[in-house]
Amino acid sequence: MNSPRIVFMGTPDFAVQSLSRLVEEGFNVVGVVTMPDKPIGRHHDVLQSSPVKKFAQEKGIPVLQPEKLRDEAFLAELKALKPDLQIVVAFRMLPQVVWALPPLGTFNLHAALLPQYRGAAPINWAIINGDSETGITTFFLDEQIDTGRIILQERIPIAIDDCAEDVHDKLMVRGAELVVKTVRLIESGEAKATDQSLFMTDEPLRPAPKIFKDTCQIRWSEHTLQSAYNFIRGLSPYPAAWTPVLANGKETEMKVFKASMLPSERGEKEGSCLVPLPGGYLSLDEVQIAGKKRMPIADLLRGTNLKFESNP
Repeated sequence: MNSPRIVFMGTPDFAVQSLSRLVEEGFNVVGVVTMPDKPIGRHHDVLQSSPVKKFAQEKGIPVLQPEKLRDEAFLAELKALKPDLQIVVAFRMLPQVVWALPPLGTFNLHAALLPQYRGAAPINWAIINGDSETGITTFFLDEQIDTGRIILQERIPIAIDDCAEDVHDKLMVRGAELVVKTVRLIESGEAKATDQSLFMTDEPLRPAPKIFKDTCQIRWSEHTLQSAYNFIRGLSPYPAAWTPVLANGKETEMKVFKASMLPSERGEKEGSCLVPLPGGYLSLDEVQIAGKKRMPIADLLRGTNLKFESNP
């Protein structure tokens, strides 16, 4: 068959890598669907385009930015592109009227080994839960979130010191290659989609719900040394784990971007901050409090009297 007409749907940098690889490989990307421009600035009077939109415009690819995916005007524009195949990478949940449109279907790139970690934040939750392995999955969309038939999967290790950004970048690159491989299989008619029930194991499914500010608070009493360490790196650098503190007597919040585990206090150095936890001591290494930039804890402590609001 001729090269399928592809409509790509995505928003952040994670999605740009896949779109870029499709363009490099010469696939027929006839349109891009991304989020509307985001108001920024003090008065919200400046509009910021998504990374996917910026890339598409540089390459001369038509861009659609619907407020609502069921909007008749948007659906008419999408149908006018006559897509044979749609690819979703880090976008929104699609209604059936959208994902069922192309004859070759719509597939999604998910940053986890489905059926585990269905949801919006699979990278974060895999690290928070202390997993040593994650992966990427391409699957055809259906009515439910992240439940469609699996096309391809690839396993990727998580190093003990990897943070969310490290794993994000690994999956972004490897995921783009899996997208290209998946399109080639679909193009050749050799794609075999497998029901997710055949990937089930005896392990209970772990969800990956959206992360909010309250999710990111370090509740020290609920943690061991290892779980606190995993929690911090699983949210670093964004949105970042945080804890309430007193800085020079004022209540504020301190984000923790990097920490390390110590078996005892004997590794303590001047200008360090150790939190005693079951299993040892957690050294808070890189932090940020309101009004200051991210910095090593030693730099913060030079000019700040820092105390936790309650004992961890």
